[in-house]
Amino acid sequence: MEAQDRAARHEQEAEPPRRIGRRRFLGYVLAGPTLTVAARIGEDALAPGVAAAAVPAAAPAVIPSLPGPAEILDLNDLLTSAALPTANLVTIRIDPDGTAHFALPRAEVGQGITTSTAMIIAEELDLPLDRIKVTLADARPELLFNQLTGGSNTTISTFTPIRVAAAVARGRLLRAAALELGEAVGTLTAKAGVITSAAGIRLTYGELAAKAAAFTDTQVAVTLKDPDDFQIIGTARSRVDALAAVTGRKTFAMDVQVPGALPTMVCRPPTINGTVRSVDNLAEVRALPGITDVATVSTGVAVRGRTFGQCIDAVRALKVTWGPGTAEGASDATVLQKLRAAELPLVVPPLDLLTKAVDARFTFHFASNGALETNCAVADVRPGSAEIWASLKSPIVAQEKIALQLGLPPTAVKVHVTEGGGSFGRKLFHDAAGEAAEISKAMGKPVRLMWHRTDDFRQGRTHPMSTSRVRATYALGEVLTYEQRHTSVATDFSHGVGEIITSEAAKLPVADLTFSETMFTLTQQSPYHFGVTTQLLNEVDHGFNTGSMRGIYSPNVRCAQELVVDELARKTGQDALAFRRRHLKDERARAVLDKVADVGRWGRTMAPGTAQGIALHPEYHSFVAVLAEIDCRPETTGRKIRDAYTGPRVTKIVCAVDVGLAVNPRGLEAQMMGGIIDGIALTLTSGLHLKDGRFLESSWDNYFYTRQWNTPPELEIVVMPSTGDEPGGAGELAVAASMAAVACAYGRATGTVPTTFPVNHAMPLPFTPLPAVPPIPASPTDGRDRAL
Repeated sequence: MEAQDRAARHEQEAEPPRRIGRRRFLGYVLAGPTLTVAARIGEDALAPGVAAAAVPAAAPAVIPSLPGPAEILDLNDLLTSAALPTANLVTIRIDPDGTAHFALPRAEVGQGITTSTAMIIAEELDLPLDRIKVTLADARPELLFNQLTGGSNTTISTFTPIRVAAAVARGRLLRAAALELGEAVGTLTAKAGVITSAAGIRLTYGELAAKAAAFTDTQVAVTLKDPDDFQIIGTARSRVDALAAVTGRKTFAMDVQVPGALPTMVCRPPTINGTVRSVDNLAEVRALPGITDVATVSTGVAVRGRTFGQCIDAVRALKVTWGPGTAEGASDATVLQKLRAAELPLVVPPLDLLTKAVDARFTFHFASNGALETNCAVADVRPGSAEIWASLKSPIVAQEKIALQLGLPPTAVKVHVTEGGGSFGRKLFHDAAGEAAEISKAMGKPVRLMWHRTDDFRQGRTHPMSTSRVRATYALGEVLTYEQRHTSVATDFSHGVGEIITSEAAKLPVADLTFSETMFTLTQQSPYHFGVTTQLLNEVDHGFNTGSMRGIYSPNVRCAQELVVDELARKTGQDALAFRRRHLKDERARAVLDKVADVGRWGRTMAPGTAQGIALHPEYHSFVAVLAEIDCRPETTGRKIRDAYTGPRVTKIVCAVDVGLAVNPRGLEAQMMGGIIDGIALTLTSGLHLKDGRFLESSWDNYFYTRQWNTPPELEIVVMPSTGDEPGGAGELAVAASMAAVACAYGRATGTVPTTFPVNHAMPLPFTPLPAVPPIPASPTDGRDRAL
């Protein structure tokens, strides 16, 4: 104990607090039996990524545009700022076995943040990567806005606080070693979890963990590593959970074993958000083999059984009289009519004698937000308490709302965050967790709730249908104005981001806008100098279950803009690449564009019916460019595959990405690859058909996400050299650029600008829709015969 006191005094004398600089920060050693540390990051410290970069001057003869609000402060900056006040509550612990433990207050849903987080800790702590244990934190209300996963913000907002905490731990271990050995700190070296003296005496972190602990919280100053000295950050690493993933040992929500929690499913209405009026054969279904409970809940009729197969049989057997839903009678045509009627007017009139204009309107149909892992959760609700297990990107909001729903104080509801098999915005919502809690309370027993895949497609979250009306005026080869009016079915933002925007309202560079308009303004920006530029949103129709699907508004908005850019280039007689380069605002954007043009051999001679397309997307302090090649020849579009849509094939993709500092380039490549496949799907094949208040698609076999036969055989991703010392956003980055590049390629190959997405939406359905009653199909018996 005396040694610990001496360590604290030695530390305070050696490192007096001083003014915080670019690499100089304050941190804490927290009281505890083993070394536990945290960062102190607040308004008086450097906030990573918040300062806006100066907008480069426009090239001569280009009519400059003023910076848009998102170029001054974007959604990612807002999320980072909101997380700062509680950064000191996120801690790293060094245990006697020499491992570092970190409970990440974000959700791992396949994006690889547990790996990148472990890399950041390993770098600053000088500890091998396999000695870093990153878990997911339970819901912690005291973290406020520091436990929300979204907006590609995890690595940006946690990068500096995690580094500071790790640096505090390393410094504390060095000082403990100095006292133990009677040597000056400056004579010691720390490497791979071992501290070595000049005489060669070695002490492990584990041996020093207790000695480096503190009786009371102690503030210390630390200097972070110079990025030039990084040995782990910036190197390509395989995922730390790769082996567990491929061997089936990863634990997802449906793998959680809770005593007494039995499989549970819900019989859902035939139309969106329909309600139960009566159950006509309750006793009959309760008597089915294996069924233990049947209960009516707000979303349908829940059944609990010994196996999921028995639950499926029970759901199919139920005879329910249903009330109307929130989109009763709606179809693609009726929704489109509402959107057209709600479009905000364009301001600049076309003046044919003085200027010319490109006028276009684009329609984007509903898209499924169902991840590979279907919606699921485990709940155990008892009198006075509840415990929930689910993949949640906003667990604090889930805890608060479930507590309100159950009539319990939030402290009586424990929410465990499990890893998720995909999300793309879906798991910002706690639909499954809330439903599981409601069912568990109604039945008085723990439940393992699983949505059927058909539930996800027909009653789950969707990316809303929207239109984009664009007018760009030009004269003498120069773009004078650019107007974009985006109109969308309302996007649901009740998952926690709304509270953040409200709390940070004073910092917003926007006027008195509605919530959705504010979100739109904070995420949308034009990378081009197009004179007077305005991008506005209007939303209608709240009758659908929508969500912040990957990129929120960006894929549709960017796709529309890049198609108009191609038209501007064509009408002014300029090459599409040269036209973009000339009007770009940022040199980083120009660099990624040049890279894909060079690697992809932009402008090469191609066969009729095939073409190249190129597009750019800036987002959250990052830039990505994509070059796509497409084959729209009849022999390709006419390919026949049973029960499938083939259509055009993207034959080549080149992607160049600049995220400032790439923590894990291999993980970044994987993120880009996933975004590219999403973009191809949204352009060519993946959309929902709405008819009579329900969606016709019911599973992946008839929702045509990019399949192997439409995946580009040539795919090259170039991670650009670091252009900064801090990471930018990456999670959603490639979706918009790839969607736009494929759309532009399609337009050039066919000679017709596509205006409806996906481009196959108006074609006859290549499948027979499953009935809505019963709500889920019978389990297949011919799976082996139908395997392709």
